[in-house]
Amino acid sequence: MDNILNYFDTLNSFDKFLWVVVTLAICSVLEGLFPLRNMRYDRLKHLKVNLVLLGTTMVISSLFGAATVGIFKFNATSGFGLLNILNLPVIVELILAVMLLDAIAQYMVHYLLHKISFMWRFHMVHHSDTHVDASTGTRHHPGDYFMRECFALIAIIVGAIPLSYYMIYRILTVIFTYLTHANLRIPVGLDKMLSWIFISPNMHKFHHHYERPWTDSNFGNIFSIWDRIFGTFVYGDTSKIRYGLDVLKDDTSENLGYQFKIPFNKEIKTDY
Repeated sequence: MDNILNYFDTLNSFDKFLWVVVTLAICSVLEGLFPLRNMRYDRLKHLKVNLVLLGTTMVISSLFGAATVGIFKFNATSGFGLLNILNLPVIVELILAVMLLDAIAQYMVHYLLHKISFMWRFHMVHHSDTHVDASTGTRHHPGDYFMRECFALIAIIVGAIPLSYYMIYRILTVIFTYLTHANLRIPVGLDKMLSWIFISPNMHKFHHHYERPWTDSNFGNIFSIWDRIFGTFVYGDTSKIRYGLDVLKDDTSENLGYQFKIPFNKEIKTDY
């Protein structure tokens, strides 16, 4: 366990980027072999838009990483925070840390991104994708991702989470994000079984339906227990799902300039 923690404690920017590239590549190959639905679209053009947005989020992530070095040092010595108060085995601490981060930095902020008009305007960019595949997991407006990072910072402080635990969580989010967005067909029975604890590929697809109430469901990223506890869990027939947003025209999905301007375009209805 010490070797694993040491690896993540010293994970550099290139290694993190490698995790992103390899995971995205594997999920892209799998969805090509076992597609959930046969979508006809220009995959290269679609990928370019989502990769540009990935680039903006990686810049923000790097800036936050540099800014939080002192916070991880503070967590280790302050005595403040959940893990500093509790005296638990490492593996139990790690599980609690990942669950806390998933609850605050994923479920909570994601819920608010849907419920607060100002936040939703930024998050609409993610939902505007009319061809959801693995690369959709990279599709976040810089403003959306900035708010997510702020909530991650809150979770780190509240939990007194060390760097190694946080980096394990970040890699897990990469894996789950690409896997759950992938246009991947897996046996329904297996998907339903997984969805009792984790966010499964089919489960997350309902979140990308073009209209409410499905859009306002399945907010988790790693664990489905938050959706089950707070009554936002949805599961049904994936063939009924239509991707995109009912307040946006489908042909704007791959217009990068339009996507960056969505949060500031007052002509777009937010239904709030």
